[in-house]
Amino acid sequence: MLSLYRPGDSVLHRARVGPKLVALLGTCLAVFLVDELWFTALCGAVVLLLWRLARVPYCELGRQLRGLWIVAVLLALFQLWANGWHEAAMTVLRLLTLLLLASLVTMTSRTSDIVDALETAARPLAVVGLRPGRLAFLIGLTLRFIPLIKERADEVRAAQRARGVEHRPLALLLPLLLKTLTMADAASEALDARGFESG
Repeated sequence: MLSLYRPGDSVLHRARVGPKLVALLGTCLAVFLVDELWFTALCGAVVLLLWRLARVPYCELGRQLRGLWIVAVLLALFQLWANGWHEAAMTVLRLLTLLLLASLVTMTSRTSDIVDALETAARPLAVVGLRPGRLAFLIGLTLRFIPLIKERADEVRAAQRARGVEHRPLALLLPLLLKTLTMADAASEALDARGFESG
């Protein structure tokens, strides 16, 4: 399986995962609780500076934004129509800030470290019957599946272009869904073969 992690020796790469996840959670809460455009824009600017600090190429930032711009434009247009320009700007800034920050956390943190940090954080919940190891494993599995699903989407697009099929979102959806379900079924069989339920 692929990982979102990009090796490096920046300050963010060397930082512990726990504080990075806490910072991500704190930023999520802050940008939704503080309904000020200047504050959200400031958070976005800080995230861009962190990308620079992490020494992740800005071409990667462009790749992240390329997949978001359609969603951002649609949200902005809807909010502009429904609630005015202030809410439209807030919605887009929140979306871009939080998704780029989440991407930065996963790019500067090994998946195994994220899983370990989440398992440690979930240990107090064991008293109510939650199994921290299982929760952390499922989150880690989800993180590892994200780039795989993107890879499958790229494969479907390439196959459709080779056959001269016009690029339409609905034409992509069905084959991607089938590939994703097949991949999930194979992962489920592998987990059953390794005794995941009994373990």
